[in-house]
Amino acid sequence: MGLVFIIPLIFIFSQCLTVAPKPDPRGDIFAGSTTCIQCHKDVYDSYLHTAHFSATRLADIHSIGGSFEPGHNEFTFNKDLKVVMEKRKDGLYQVAYFKGKEVKAERFDITFGSVKAESYLYWKGNQIFQLPMSYFHALNGWTNSPGFDSTAANFSRIIGRRCFECHSSYIKELPSQNQSLADQPNFDKNSLILGIDCERCHGPGTNHVNYHLAYPDEKKAKYMATYSSLSRSQKMDMCAVCHSGNKSQIIRSLFAFKPGRNLSDFKEPTLYQNVVDSTKLDVHGNQSQLLATSKCFINSSMDCSTCHNVHVNERQNLALYSQRCMNCHTTANHNFCKMAPTIGAMIKSNCIDCHMPARSSNVIAIETEGKGRSVPYFVRTHHIAVYADASQAVMNNLKKYNKLTSR
Repeated sequence: MGLVFIIPLIFIFSQCLTVAPKPDPRGDIFAGSTTCIQCHKDVYDSYLHTAHFSATRLADIHSIGGSFEPGHNEFTFNKDLKVVMEKRKDGLYQVAYFKGKEVKAERFDITFGSVKAESYLYWKGNQIFQLPMSYFHALNGWTNSPGFDSTAANFSRIIGRRCFECHSSYIKELPSQNQSLADQPNFDKNSLILGIDCERCHGPGTNHVNYHLAYPDEKKAKYMATYSSLSRSQKMDMCAVCHSGNKSQIIRSLFAFKPGRNLSDFKEPTLYQNVVDSTKLDVHGNQSQLLATSKCFINSSMDCSTCHNVHVNERQNLALYSQRCMNCHTTANHNFCKMAPTIGAMIKSNCIDCHMPARSSNVIAIETEGKGRSVPYFVRTHHIAVYADASQAVMNNLKKYNKLTSR
C-alpha cells in the first residue's frame, strides 16, 4: 500500500524540481541563443570571444578594463573636483568628490563596448544613465566620457533605446509615464539581452530549432534565413543596422529588423547614403557607407562577409585580412599592388595600413586628465583606397626595418 503512495509523490517532486527554461523577452518565436549550442557548439564557443558578443556586459571587476587600485583609479577635472573609481561592499562605484567631500556616487551596472573603449551605465529605478568616466584602451586609463562637460562630473546623461539597439539584442521599453515630450524612457530591467546574440543576426529560431531537433538528419536549414540566401543589398542591410551611423531618422525599432528585410523600412536614408563621397562620412559608425564608396565594392560583388567572419575573433590579424585582399588582387588579374616590388614579402602581411588606415573620428575625442584637452580617437576607415600619407608611413617604417636588419 505504501508503494502506491510513494510513486505518485516521486513524480510530483520531480516535476517541482524541474526548472522551466526562462521565456525569451522577445516572444515565443525566439528560442534563446543557448539553444543553438545543441547543434552549433563550435560556432557558439568561438563567438563568445568576439566584440559583438561583448558589446554589452554586466559590469564587474572582469568586464571593466580600468583600474580600481589607488594611484590609477582617479580622473582629476581641476584642483577641487575629481572622480574616483572605488570598490565598495555592494559593488563598484564612480564617486565624485568636490573639495574632498563626496557629492555623488553611482554604481557600475552595465559595460558598453570592449575593443577600443568602454563606457558604463547605471540604473536608477527603471531609467538608465551613463557614468561620467569611460576607459580607453589606447591610453590605458580613465577619461571623461565622450561629449561630456570637461568642467563637471556629469551623472545625468540618460540613455535611450537607440543606444541599446546597437549594443544589445533587446530591451523592453515601458509605457510612457505622463505622455509628455519631456518624459524620459523607462525600461524593464529583466528584459535586457546582453550583447549581440545569435538571433539578433539570424532571426527568431524557435521553429528552426524545433524542426531540426525533430528531424536531425535534415541538413538544409529550415525556418531560418541563411546568410547565403540573401541578396547583396540584404546582406549589407544586416550589418548596416548598427554600422551605418546614428544620423538617420528611426522609423521603427531596429529590434524588429529581421534578415531579409530592407533597412529603409526602419531607417530613413541619410543625405549622403547614395553619394560616392567618403569625405562626408565619419570613420566611427559609418562603415557600411564607407565601404560602399570604395572602388573595390563598386567594381565587385563583395559584401561585409568577404572580409569579416563575425563568428571568430580576428582582430589585429593583418596577415589574414591581407590574404583576403589578395584573393581578388592578383598579378593574374592585373590589379596587384604596384608597390609590391619595393615592399617585398611584407606585402603578404599588411595591405591594411596602406589602404584602410586609421583615421581620427570627428564625433568622438578622448579628453586627457585635468587639461580640458582632447586627443584623436582613431578608427580604421572602411573606404578602401590609395592613401599617399599612409603609404609613405609604411615605406618609412620599411626603411627603418631594413636598416636594423642589415646591421
